[in-house]
Amino acid sequence: MAYARGRRGSQADNFWPGYVDVLSTLLLTTIFLMSLFMVAQFMVGQEASGKNNALKKLTRQLSELTDLLALEKTTKKSMEDELSGLQASLSAAKGESKKLQGLIDLDVGKISAAEGKATALQGDVDKQTSLSAEAQAKVDLLNQQVLAMRRQLAALEAAVGASETKDKESQAKIADLGSKLNVALAKKVQELSQYRSEFFGRLNTLLAGRKDIQVVGDRFVFQAEVLFPSGSDAMNPEGLTALDPLATALVELEGQIPKEISWVLRVDGHTDVRPIRSTNFRSNWELSSARAIAVVKYLISRGVPSNRLAAAGFAEFQPIDDAVSEEAYAKNRRIELKLTER
Repeated sequence: MAYARGRRGSQADNFWPGYVDVLSTLLLTTIFLMSLFMVAQFMVGQEASGKNNALKKLTRQLSELTDLLALEKTTKKSMEDELSGLQASLSAAKGESKKLQGLIDLDVGKISAAEGKATALQGDVDKQTSLSAEAQAKVDLLNQQVLAMRRQLAALEAAVGASETKDKESQAKIADLGSKLNVALAKKVQELSQYRSEFFGRLNTLLAGRKDIQVVGDRFVFQAEVLFPSGSDAMNPEGLTALDPLATALVELEGQIPKEISWVLRVDGHTDVRPIRSTNFRSNWELSSARAIAVVKYLISRGVPSNRLAAAGFAEFQPIDDAVSEEAYAKNRRIELKLTER
């Protein structure tokens, strides 16, 4: 037992130095590793510091390059603007050059034309010089002819003097004839007025009592409704009856008025202001003319000579009454008869 305890004590004593050695080795190893780590950390720090310095340097260089690039862009923009200005100036200069060239060409053309005119004038001068002798001869001949014409003029003046004397006598005769003619014309007009008065007086007697037939001044007026239906040129029976006495009076008058008195019965057609709406008549002109012609044709059929009749249409443009009413319209729709000179 004592041996056993002594042996275990001996083993314990042997184990502890080994344990201490192991711990020492481990501690040394740790210190070594920490030293390596610190050295590596130092080297990494040094390298990082160098990289930061290099990065700062590169950043500074990049900033400088950026400034240089901006300056370059500004310079380029300025040069481009200057180039544009130079191009515009060049274009303007080219335009001015073309204008100047055109003016030069025009001046050259004018100079050429002037030279041509000068040449032509020189030719005319030469021609006039060559013709001067011939012209002088012609002048002498003309002087002789003028002298002869003056002699003839003197003879003509003498003849004109005699003719003026005869002309005065003729003028006196013409004035006398004019006076006689005016007297004769006045007499004929007076005679025609007398026959007109007799004609209208007889018609007044024949058509007495009819309010739709009137004498207005020197005209005999039939209301259109007496002769024609509304919008038509075909005479109704009442209109034919009203025209028969007129035809009879005209036939008798034609036999009474001397042949040398030129007269005619003018038949005038009139409408109111309202436009016609008919397939037969496109306007009031046509309706008024057609009614006047219908009256003339009927009078011819009753024996009135056609050369003593005339038809005219006045549409709505010569109203008797300008009022806007049915009464005024009725007055304006009419056929007028006027005995007048032809």
